[in-house]
Amino acid sequence: MENIRYDLITALPEIIILSMAMIVLIADLFLTKCSRIAIYGLSQFALLAAAYVTVTTHTTSVTYAFTGNFVDDPMADVLKLMMFLGTSLIFVYSRQYLQLRNMFRGEFYSLVLFALVGMMIMVSGQSMLTLYVGLELLSLSLYALVALDRDNARATEAAMKYFVLGALASGMLLYGMSMVYGMTGSLNISDIHAALMSGAAIHSVLILGLVFIVAGLAFKLGAVPFQMWVPDVYEGSPTAMTMLISSVPKLAAFAFIIRMLVQGLQTLVVDWQQMLMIMAVLSIILGNITAIAQTNLKRMLAYSTISHVGFVLYGLMSASMNGFISAMFYVVSYVIMTLAGFGMILLLSRKGFEAESLNDLKGLNQRSPWHAFLMLIVMFSMAGVPPTLGFYAKFTVLQAALQAGYLWLVVFAVLMAVIGAFYYLRVIKLMYFDEPIDHSPIEAPVDMRIALGVNALALLVIGLMPEGLMELCAYAISKSLS
Repeated sequence: MENIRYDLITALPEIIILSMAMIVLIADLFLTKCSRIAIYGLSQFALLAAAYVTVTTHTTSVTYAFTGNFVDDPMADVLKLMMFLGTSLIFVYSRQYLQLRNMFRGEFYSLVLFALVGMMIMVSGQSMLTLYVGLELLSLSLYALVALDRDNARATEAAMKYFVLGALASGMLLYGMSMVYGMTGSLNISDIHAALMSGAAIHSVLILGLVFIVAGLAFKLGAVPFQMWVPDVYEGSPTAMTMLISSVPKLAAFAFIIRMLVQGLQTLVVDWQQMLMIMAVLSIILGNITAIAQTNLKRMLAYSTISHVGFVLYGLMSASMNGFISAMFYVVSYVIMTLAGFGMILLLSRKGFEAESLNDLKGLNQRSPWHAFLMLIVMFSMAGVPPTLGFYAKFTVLQAALQAGYLWLVVFAVLMAVIGAFYYLRVIKLMYFDEPIDHSPIEAPVDMRIALGVNALALLVIGLMPEGLMELCAYAISKSLS
């Protein structure tokens, strides 16, 4: 009985979010269209309650629950808090957008909360089975969210592409896991590591399994050569769903890689290092070069995401403590940047109009100098211009790669970052030097304006004083991987 109580307390944040997801789904049946704002309040309350429990139950030690299949460590707690914050901002930014498009329903909030539970399980999974269940819960929720606007043909097409390719990637990941299980005789991450350390497994079969695992993970991250779904899904999805897909799940994918590759398959580090290196280089090339040719803002940000994933892989392929810390710092920074960027797109959208073309940003400074300034900070940060957060994030991962001996790869990444700055600076040129096509006033709820202002300014403030966030990432990684 004591063990059951301990397990439930350890997983209490997940239980809170899961319970609220079901409550929201049921409550929506009894609420009128005017009173559905209560669903928004309940969802935000669940995030606040889960964050409070996560903070109050936090310890510096690594604890296991559910017979070793679930782990609670500093990395899990920090990433979960970032997920709660990111999901809360998504709710704030998307509320007006959903109301104007008749999608302000319980299904959206319930599916997002279910997706959040899947991400939390991925972060705390200590078994390949637990990790896979979390990944599938996240994936199925995202497929449904993309297709939530049933009358939107583009969204339905994007959902079908996402579902078919996602199922293929999940199958590859599961096949790779089955090979590792066959060679080690265990699903538990710690037991797999111990079995590999003993040298009893057949190396060639493990390498084949590792290839399938890395391929499946690369799809979820959107890394080349498994990036084909990213631009189509980003462009075809309703912008609120695109913002979700592009941001918070990257935190869960990072945790999945740490659990699976770093903690479980650490003895195969030389092999997965080379795979990540190839994907990192290809992602930075394709992401930056292809983004230059885009005229759709969401599609441009999709290729930008592929490039950012390449920089995250630079930190991971360093296979050092500094590399993992810098990769976590980069992922967190990327999520903050992406939320602000898509928040601006949602801000400029209105009933019957999606602000998804680059031309929609023309003359934004004349329409609203404040929001043009916020978008300028976001673009500078994504381009890696000092003193923004994006610059420091790029600097840390490249520094870790340099320390690992990848000098020429670092030089290459810097050159590609300079090339990639073109399409970010083009957005600034359109906002400040072109005449506006659209002269309609920008209308948004007060909470959205405040949240967006704080979010964008945080890119500047944290960029000037990054020590706090860096120390938090260092604490999380060092305590969890020691």
